Parts: sequence; C-alpha cells; structure tokens
Amino acid sequence: MSLPDHYYQDNSKGNGFGSYHVNRKYEEYAHIIEFTIRGKSSTVKKKEGIIIQAVGEERLTLLELLGDPSKNFEIGDRVYIGREGRTKIISVLGRLNYNDLSASARNEISITIEKIVDIKEKRFVDYFNNAQAITPRVHGLELIPGIGKIYMKSIIAEREKKKFESFKDIQERVGVKDLQKLITKRIVEEISGETRMNLFVRK
Repeated sequence: MSLPDHYYQDNSKGNGFGSYHVNRKYEEYAHIIEFTIRGKSSTVKKKEGIIIQAVGEERLTLLELLGDPSKNFEIGDRVYIGREGRTKIISVLGRLNYNDLSASARNEISITIEKIVDIKEKRFVDYFNNAQAITPRVHGLELIPGIGKIYMKSIIAEREKKKFESFKDIQERVGVKDLQKLITKRIVEEISGETRMNLFVRK
C-alpha cells in the first residue's frame, strides 16, 4: 500500500535520546541520490515517469518522488518538496527502505548525508550539547562512531563550561576530528537498519 503525499508528517513525541525531530512538521527539502527518466514507482502501482530516490533533509528518511518531465535533474540536487510552491517535484510517492535503493543510490548516500549534516550543523551540534545517558553503562554520545568514553567525558566536561557552537568548536575544545563523517556514518547505519535504536533517522 502506498502512502499519500505528505505522509512524512512527524506526529511522534521524539525518542528521548537526543533526537532533533520536531512534532508535526513537514519535510520541505530532499536531496536526490538517484533518478530514472522512464522509471516505474516501487511504492505506487502503475505510476511511471521521472522516478527519483532521495533523502529528506529533516528526518533523513528515504523518499520516492515523481519529477516534473519538463525539468532537468542531477544527482545531488536539493529539491523543494513542501506542501505548496513546488517547481520540480510533482508529488512525494512514498517512503523507501534501504533495500529499495539502487546500487548507485547506495553509493551516493554517504556523500549526500554528509552534505545534509553540514547544512543542518546546528541540529547535530545540539545533540552533542544535550545527549544524555541511555543506560547506566552507555551514554548517547558513545553511539556516535569514534566517540568512546574518553571523548564522551571530555565533551560533557566542556559543554558544562559552555555550550558548543559548531563542529569546529567541538574539535578545538575536545580534539575529536571529522565530526561530519562520524555523524554521517551513524546516520547511514541507521538508514540501513544496522542499529538497534535511531538517534537521527525517523523510523
């Protein structure tokens, strides 16, 4: 069964683990990771046309879109999919699973996610400012690849002095490098279903 346009409205109350999801907010932008000019939809029966695989910018969910045949598309394009005023996208056809992605889309996804992480830097920095312990033995910060207990303790100590303002600020005060890549790796793991809980990707 396909989901209606704007199915991606988020009515959840958050996951309690530092998720930045905002209740009842619609996706406005998506980033293209694959498109087929004469494609067939995998979410809407008998729907054909410019079929696009994309990543939503806010919820980081995988989306299938229908493109306007009069427009040009490129891998990596950021397209508006909000409720009103679309110029290149006719409709949001539905939500995809990682296994639905083409091989080329899977190859593109890390590059695209890292771009989104840069665009939405403040939201991810907020995670480092606000993440809490999940269990007595595991802190939410430790779920980011490359962040072990030493970095975790340093991050907590530094944020108590002053909240972090940017990735650069975290790197300079804590020493952890390539935060965008570490966060990207976590997000890709969540999208591909490798994690037990999601910090950033809406299920």
